[in-house]
Amino acid sequence: MILTVTLNTALDITYRVPSLRPDASHRVSEVTERPGGKGVNVARVLTALGHEVTVTGFAGGATGRVLRDRLTEIPLLTDALVPVSGTTRRTVAVVDGRSGGTTRLDEPGPAIGHTEWSAFQEVYEGLLPSVSAVALCGSLPPGVPVGAYAGLLRTARAAGVPTLLDTSGAALRRGVAGRPDILKPNAGELAELTGSHEPSRATQDARRRGAGAVVASLGAQGLLAVTPEGRWRAAPPERFAGNPAGAGDAAVAGLLSALVEHRPWADRLTRAVALSAAAALSPVAGDVDRSVYEGLLAGVTVRGEANAA
Repeated sequence: MILTVTLNTALDITYRVPSLRPDASHRVSEVTERPGGKGVNVARVLTALGHEVTVTGFAGGATGRVLRDRLTEIPLLTDALVPVSGTTRRTVAVVDGRSGGTTRLDEPGPAIGHTEWSAFQEVYEGLLPSVSAVALCGSLPPGVPVGAYAGLLRTARAAGVPTLLDTSGAALRRGVAGRPDILKPNAGELAELTGSHEPSRATQDARRRGAGAVVASLGAQGLLAVTPEGRWRAAPPERFAGNPAGAGDAAVAGLLSALVEHRPWADRLTRAVALSAAAALSPVAGDVDRSVYEGLLAGVTVRGEANAA
């Protein structure tokens, strides 16, 4: 079983409009509503690949109840979210049918009290003995210590559980000190962490800061990985003009699933790139059509040199 941690879960609401215009009233042509937050998105893709997944984090209020109800609809998924007194946030995405662009509005999330944080840590520690890997994903809600991920990573390491960290900002800067086995930033997050906009240099720098391996998302160019076994670049068959929302979460699912299946790094990156491209091509952000994913696998190119890192 794989564990995904989403401290700032969300109910994702997507509105589709024919054309998005500032200072105007819009008629919505389509509405979708689904449980979200990065770790929940990762879990959804993992279950589509046939893996059993437990999700933990926080959920509260009327929005949290809707989110948990919707989680029951996902096969192979176990809900271990910790209840809180605050209300789970909503994220609103408005898709412009004319341009294909997406405008997002993200609420900050509920304030987490000391007792609630302690309750989560107890649940998290109790889950670790039964999991094969853990992904720590997304932003921190108010009240959670900025160094939370570093502490959770150390706890997992002490339990012998492989870890992946996918976050940003201060949570990333502090979290990398917890020595995740895999750090999965995008190009912007990597530059913010290291101060370098040159991906090869930045991934090396990020690894020196404590990560066992760094796998950076480079958008349409694919992935760059620097690991103890070597350095690789992985690219999709072609550049896709799809919706990038959720593509990074799909890549995380690919890395995790291949990790627990003990696949070599080239296979992990191939799976991650194919899933990311399939997610970008999906009409619903973060979804993956398995047949599309499988059709993309053969076209992914992975180039690198073993033992170069």
